Amino acid sequence: MPDSKYINPKLETLNAELRTENPEPITMRYYPISLDIRNRNCLVVGGGSVGTRKVTMLLECGAMVSVVSIEATRKLKELSANGKIRLERRPFKTSDLHGKFLVMGATDNSEINRHIYAEARRLGVLCNIADHPEACDFILPAIVNRGDLTIAISTSGKSPAFAKKLRKDLEKEFGTEYADFLKLMGEIRKKLLSEDHEPEAHKHLFEQLIERKLIEMIKDRNISAVNSLLFEIFGEGYAYESLMGEHQ
Repeated sequence: MPDSKYINPKLETLNAELRTENPEPITMRYYPISLDIRNRNCLVVGGGSVGTRKVTMLLECGAMVSVVSIEATRKLKELSANGKIRLERRPFKTSDLHGKFLVMGATDNSEINRHIYAEARRLGVLCNIADHPEACDFILPAIVNRGDLTIAISTSGKSPAFAKKLRKDLEKEFGTEYADFLKLMGEIRKKLLSEDHEPEAHKHLFEQLIERKLIEMIKDRNISAVNSLLFEIFGEGYAYESLMGEHQ
């Protein structure tokens, strides 16, 4: 909650009146956002299969993860033994939320889950309770991940089964070539910037790569065609193998 010394009472009154007189229609239930949680302290309450999946995803995103649960899966025990997570085999306490960026509740006890949510809201900690969107500050979409490409699918909690179906469809459409493509684009951009090119000057070059079906060339592993296109657009020094760190 904002410090009261930074709040202008007259402005707050005016804002409240405007909200009452001109309510904005809500057309989206959730604000789409990609959250950087690298080196952030995150808590998972619950050590079953659902909690384990949430821990795995948090670790993949670079979070510093603590788990509080009386029971724990074998994977969580292994992660703890290897120093990947902090595991405490006991019931949840409000103090577990102190210093945390977000908390995910994954217990099978609705009373405990409600308590986690209430305390997280009170302390200003982002909260997600598994399978209970009404007790969440954010929900987790189904995702298709191909390297730096992440496609998120959300039904705003209305039909996780349909989101899962869409994810499977998209996984067939977007293959590993998209990961290679984005890695290549990133390496090209890095090299151009190192040569003192202005970022805005690159835009049309990258548009050419996309329009001339570079992704399809990578999918077909037609590296000679890739190199011909790179040479045509950028000149020497932009061979696919060297940019991608592959041996020729």
